[in-house]
Amino acid sequence: MQRRHLIATGALVCSLLVLPALAAEQNKPTPTAKEILAKSTPAEWRTPDPQNLMVMQLPSGRVLIELAPDFTPLHAANIRTLVRQHYFDDLAIIRVQDNFVTQWGDPNDDENGDKRKLRSLGNASKTLAPEFTRAIDPKLPWTPLPDGDVYAPEVGFSEGFPVGRDPASGQEWVAHCYGTVGVARDVAPETGNGSSLYAVIGQARRLDHNLAVAGRVLEGMPLLSGLPRGPEPMGFYTQPQQRVSIESVRLAADLPAKDRPAIQVLRTDSASFAALVEAKRNGHNAFYPKPVGKLDLCGIDVPVREAKPAR
Repeated sequence: MQRRHLIATGALVCSLLVLPALAAEQNKPTPTAKEILAKSTPAEWRTPDPQNLMVMQLPSGRVLIELAPDFTPLHAANIRTLVRQHYFDDLAIIRVQDNFVTQWGDPNDDENGDKRKLRSLGNASKTLAPEFTRAIDPKLPWTPLPDGDVYAPEVGFSEGFPVGRDPASGQEWVAHCYGTVGVARDVAPETGNGSSLYAVIGQARRLDHNLAVAGRVLEGMPLLSGLPRGPEPMGFYTQPQQRVSIESVRLAADLPAKDRPAIQVLRTDSASFAALVEAKRNGHNAFYPKPVGKLDLCGIDVPVREAKPAR
């Protein structure tokens, strides 16, 4: 009996020692994004394919856009053709609608524009088959998010893009989160050819699987989201002087090697990205003592950094 009493007493003492340690561990502030990324490995970062990296030069700076050819291959190819013909040079940002999109293209393509002065599409196609969704491809990387979604049965990340999925239909699509670049079109589904593009600057998930997504902005979103809003109901500018001129758009592959943007994107199938997701879902510190416990698809940005020089 004495031996059992001693064992029970020892277990109690051990429990009393362990519980405070566990509580202290649970109350430890969650690592910041900066701390998580500082521990990332080189293999967790990827360099965008220069054939899929668009460099748009505005008077205020550059905007880098990564195309999404695995989701919209026809549109990616047509946009490359337009860029290589210098189609976008000297065109303009024609629309900025608050909490929705910033759009650029040929001002004469607007309903009030002079259609006789429309810029030629050259070798690019005028119409394209709609690429609003694609068949789910098990070969593409897939990092699911666990907390559900209003707009899709499943959501997650693939190749750095926020993606919605519907297993019942076997379809997936890039979601219209902040920074997503979509293809503007008229009513007819095939009219979106990539000659007019928009970047999401607010709430636009209602556009999901109704318009083709060309890619996403990797750098320069403040240059697009911080512009004056257009006075028209849909944010179109009414006067030419209100528009922001586009100096040039080039593919990184067509620039001299020394002029190509040296950037890397965190792989969304990496351990560091998983840690970022967990920190967003269950993170806590002195300012945020109660974890949210959930994360929506548009609630996390995929990190981009300057490429580190080779040693």
